[in-house]
Amino acid sequence: MRTPPIHHPGIDKRNLALRLGTAFVFAIFFLTLLYLGDHPAAQAIFAALLAGALFMGIREFTLMGRKLGQRPSLFAGAAAGGLLLLHFLLLGLYPTDPLPLWLALALAGAVIHFGALLFEQDLASALTSQALTWLGALYLGLGLGFQLKLFLFTDTTLPNTGGRLILALYLIVWIGDSAAYFVGSLLGRHKLAPRVSPKKTWEGAAGNFLGNIGAAFLIKATACPQWTPVDAVAIGLLLGTVGQLGDLVESTWKRSAGVKDSNMGGVSIPGHGGMLDRIDSLVFAAPALYAYVHFVHGLN
Repeated sequence: MRTPPIHHPGIDKRNLALRLGTAFVFAIFFLTLLYLGDHPAAQAIFAALLAGALFMGIREFTLMGRKLGQRPSLFAGAAAGGLLLLHFLLLGLYPTDPLPLWLALALAGAVIHFGALLFEQDLASALTSQALTWLGALYLGLGLGFQLKLFLFTDTTLPNTGGRLILALYLIVWIGDSAAYFVGSLLGRHKLAPRVSPKKTWEGAAGNFLGNIGAAFLIKATACPQWTPVDAVAIGLLLGTVGQLGDLVESTWKRSAGVKDSNMGGVSIPGHGGMLDRIDSLVFAAPALYAYVHFVHGLN
């Protein structure tokens, strides 16, 4: 049965002003941070910000799991995700690998499973609760870890390479997201995934891709002059695809838990919801961007 077209809702001007104000403050801060990307202090600040984002995200993930009647561990999830983040930090700072990924995963498993033996009281939910703890740790530990890996990348032929790559990641994803919001609000008529996210439309998805590609060409002209036009189109389409899929993945989790925002009434980013709502696209886009520059441009 064909899905009937929907009437586009228009732009929420109050929410738009809040979103733009918050985005402006974050933009000034992050542009300054990324400009100083080669400086050790900037690297430490960025790592600390990601650690804070990881903890907030694990907390939101844990609350959604508990709303479903499970008992994922906030402490074990944050510790396991932190070990993965620490792996990427040490990998970027030292020529050797002091904490290889296999060891980080083994230690994370010990924290999650042995910790549950000591503190878990409800054996009926042991399997699902530990599985949810693992999912949150892997989802955020790897997704944010690849952002740190990109930021710490150095190349003697191009100053502040890591800052340029992270700037590319954020701008391409966020400009695409903003374009989707405007196009979907003004022109959206056909639902993209009505069971998962009723407000998303095919028109908004097309606007997202146009924003992604436009932002990629902006990055090519400014921060990453070594990119070719083919690179700009390919990266825009790649990040646009995985970013929108990542958004829908998190929407399925919220729909499953019966919540509108991942923060569930707790700490939120003004105009943007919870931490998971803000980074859901980036969690998938960061590994995708790393894979592209690694396999296509040979960056390690």
